Amino acid sequence: MLADFRRPSHGEADGRLLDRHFTARDLPLLRVLVEERAAWAGLPEARRGDFVLAVDEIATNAIEHAGGRGHLVLRRVGGELECTISDNGPGFSEEVIPDVLPGLDGAHTGRGLWLTRLVSDRLAVRAGSVGAVVTLAMRVR
Repeated sequence: MLADFRRPSHGEADGRLLDRHFTARDLPLLRVLVEERAAWAGLPEARRGDFVLAVDEIATNAIEHAGGRGHLVLRRVGGELECTISDNGPGFSEEVIPDVLPGLDGAHTGRGLWLTRLVSDRLAVRAGSVGAVVTLAMRVR
């Protein structure tokens, strides 16, 4: 477990900062690791909390709606910090993300996706080989 806290190498070719499978019990550690790596990658403190919150929302969705587990990859891609979360659930498309805050439009679901789209600079949802793949990113500078 201590290896999870190593500092990422400057020489990793794909900019990968974290690559981890997770379940519900891993969420607290996952938030810490994402925050730590986001700081190391240079994401400004003012945006870091939003990034960690958005990642947590998507990871929680993977657990709650897609079989109780997921896979997270965090990397630095150019001027962005990018997080990709994949799961083994039924999948979904971006069309399910509400346009307005859920509750105001009568919807009772989608708040985490709505919030993630609101705070991210980039959000994409696509089908994986099984389940969904959600990618969110924030500009580092």
